[in-house]
Amino acid sequence: MHTAIIKPQWGPLTIALMVLGFIVWWPLGLAVLAYILWGEMFGGSAEKAQGFVNRSRAWADKNCGPRGHSFRGFGSTSGNAAFDDYRSEQLRRLEEERRRLDEEVHAFQEYMRNLRMAKDREEFDRFMRDRNGSKPNYGDGTSV
Repeated sequence: MHTAIIKPQWGPLTIALMVLGFIVWWPLGLAVLAYILWGEMFGGSAEKAQGFVNRSRAWADKNCGPRGHSFRGFGSTSGNAAFDDYRSEQLRRLEEERRRLDEEVHAFQEYMRNLRMAKDREEFDRFMRDRNGSKPNYGDGTSV
């Protein structure tokens, strides 16, 4: 019989290991926390762990599809050619719309950047006019 040295329970050793794990590298602390919370499901047995993984995969395939997407069959065929053509046309149209919106976002960002540059230029020019207007100009040769 195999006995684990560190049991998946809230004990002084596991708490210390969890805190130390978070100090050293946060994923390590998270792994120890997961072991404390869900370690009993595995029971230290490879067979139980594999059973848990198999049950999780079966549940995911049943509820989310084989690739983990909640929209089933996104890249596959439905078996109806007319519907598949319709779906591919709609996906193409949506992709074009997304591309057009991305271009508009880029154009708007460029417009805002130009506006900020113009505003900055105007503020700088105003600063230079105010600064030069309050000081005597020594470099133009018009001094008496």
